[in-house]
Amino acid sequence: MTAFIFPGQGSQVVGMGRDLYEAYPQVKELYDTAVDILDYDLRQASFEGPEDLLQQTRITQPALFVHSIALDLLLKEQGTRPEATAGHSLGEYSAVVSAGAMTFADALEVVKVRSNEMATAGEKAAGTMAAIMGATQDQIDTICRQAATVGVVVPANLNAPGQVVISGDLGAIDRALEIAGELGIRRAIKLKVSGAFHSPLMAPARPALQGALEAVQFRDPHIPVYQNVVARAVHTADELRANLLSQLESPVRWEATIRQMWDDGVREYLEVGAGKILQGLNRRIVPEALTLGLSSAAEMTQLDVSA
Repeated sequence: MTAFIFPGQGSQVVGMGRDLYEAYPQVKELYDTAVDILDYDLRQASFEGPEDLLQQTRITQPALFVHSIALDLLLKEQGTRPEATAGHSLGEYSAVVSAGAMTFADALEVVKVRSNEMATAGEKAAGTMAAIMGATQDQIDTICRQAATVGVVVPANLNAPGQVVISGDLGAIDRALEIAGELGIRRAIKLKVSGAFHSPLMAPARPALQGALEAVQFRDPHIPVYQNVVARAVHTADELRANLLSQLESPVRWEATIRQMWDDGVREYLEVGAGKILQGLNRRIVPEALTLGLSSAAEMTQLDVSA
């Protein structure tokens, strides 16, 4: 089995999508539609930046989503289709669209709300995230438990063996990094993010996101979607919608998700979108799998996609 996997925040790079936009009329139409929905020029932000603009949550999430869906569209036009999908955090919206459970336009409407509300929540409650490398699960539990005396701190991204991202209040994350050092953790670094994503500090974004999810149509997916919250295949529209909402404040269980896909028979993974983050994680989770990536027009040409 082959799965498409879609990246989330952190994979963005200035210039992404420009070559696709210039080479494929159907991609141009996709970006032009996005501009109408978003009420700002996503093309300029994605293709020209500057970097600090593209790194803003309100811009990053729609930019990554549209780029991934453009690649997904081209892949399917040339006959390459997945038998399952998954996406890391924001990438889960691309996975749901790829599986036929939402339209591009409806999903972008939701992503627009999600990105705005997450950015606003980050402004209201100052928080951040930190990557903890080489720690055991017991050590992560100890770090979060002890740092919780300062404020909110929780595991947010369970990415791969020895790679966990924690999320919470600024002071609590600073204390967590101190504790990690005391435990002898080899690497613990604060991330450049605008909020404490996948933590209780995102709760203010929940009502608006729930409203956006309820306002659009979901269909049962054509193929299984492996979702972050449950780390297993989901087959119904109602569960997809519910899990997308829960994902806002819940950890991304990426390692468990990929292991479940492997157990279910997925042997080939294609990262569809910017960067190579998921390829790197997959090689740590299931090194025996074939994991490739696709992010540019040149790579599409190598796959003989016709404009």
